[in-house]
Amino acid sequence: MISDLHGHPLSGASAASRDRYENALHALRCFAGDPLGEADAAIAADPGFVMAHVFKGYVYGLSTEAAAASVARTCYETAAALPASAREAAHVAALGHLAAGRWHAAGQALEDIAIDHPRDALALQAGHQVDYFTGNSRMLRDRIARALPAWDASMPGYHAVLGMHAFGLEETGDYARAEAAGRRAIEFQPRDGWAQHAVAHVMEMQCRQREGIAWMRANPEAWTKESFLQVHNWWHLALFHFELGEVGEVFALYDGPIFGARSKVALNMVDASAILWRLALGGIDAGGRWGPLADNWEANAGAPSYAFNDAHAMMAFVGAGRTAAAARLIEAQRAAMEAPGDNAAFTRDVGHPVTLAVHAFGEGNYAETVRLLRPIRHIAHRFGGSHAQRDVIDLTLVEAAMRSGNVPLARALAAERFQARPDSPLSKIFVDRAQKLEISPLP
Repeated sequence: MISDLHGHPLSGASAASRDRYENALHALRCFAGDPLGEADAAIAADPGFVMAHVFKGYVYGLSTEAAAASVARTCYETAAALPASAREAAHVAALGHLAAGRWHAAGQALEDIAIDHPRDALALQAGHQVDYFTGNSRMLRDRIARALPAWDASMPGYHAVLGMHAFGLEETGDYARAEAAGRRAIEFQPRDGWAQHAVAHVMEMQCRQREGIAWMRANPEAWTKESFLQVHNWWHLALFHFELGEVGEVFALYDGPIFGARSKVALNMVDASAILWRLALGGIDAGGRWGPLADNWEANAGAPSYAFNDAHAMMAFVGAGRTAAAARLIEAQRAAMEAPGDNAAFTRDVGHPVTLAVHAFGEGNYAETVRLLRPIRHIAHRFGGSHAQRDVIDLTLVEAAMRSGNVPLARALAAERFQARPDSPLSKIFVDRAQKLEISPLP
């Protein structure tokens, strides 16, 4: 039987389709190229190649796009009807969970595969992405840590294992080891966009803005060429400039690689919303930029599939003054909380309160924003994303406290942020603003 490059048998594959499948795995590991095109070529060559169908299903299922769910389900149904080994059948089951919106079950199924087969690169990467989308910081680290002893530098894809471990280490606060692992991954494979982004995360969390800018600008060709992670990595560069107050640089990045192509990919629109909202919190006029972004989000307003995306769609609707779209999104979230799958809990626990809080902020009801955000900020990881992405919740809360007139809370939150990020220029601005607030006299 044909096997992959790590010795796992591939049911239904030929040497030719195996090579296209390995190309797909390599492209996915680098977040560059055309992994779906390679998977489709493998399927065209051998329609009974079960892991090629599984691979395609994972890519669609992990996209967080509502329209992609049906493709993931079709891939699952096709794969489930094909002959498969025990390992492959476990992958099919994991895909079935993912296609049905059972993110946590999919993550555990992939965990079990990697325990039995630690060199199963697809199980590791798909599981790592599930951990990211469910905000499971510990498993982002430990899923990969368990497999590391089975890997070495001679193996294809070793760079990706290092890059994933780097991100897990960063999300659990082990910044020195995270940076070392990420840099080593880039030494092995300069085009590894995930490792590039892991190091950027370290520098973001440590408020090393100038170093972060230098890191991202040192070799952008490597992490942008044919990369479907490039928008997110450009967003990281924009974050560094944002912290330094370099608004012109932020807008240049937004108008260029972040949203210049007017992407309708949800993950790209999240980044666009996230950077404009940060600017809006600081009172910076987007100059008409919200409109085109809201146009793109409106297609998804009535069919939310991932709560993290919903909150960012609301930012665009608020920014563009799209009252009807905002109302439609809120109503759709209420339906989502009654639907099967884990997104119901993502929405109920965090996504709906955050979306309502953003809406309240847009209406100038800052006290309501504060009321909604305070109870959920410590459980915000439950609706996914990274620490850097979820920081927008804290930024919104601090700004809402400032504007609500709750001076003691504003000062407390500003002090909290300064202690957590003492080297951040933004932290210093918050402390200064909070100290200048006047407490209203008692009636």
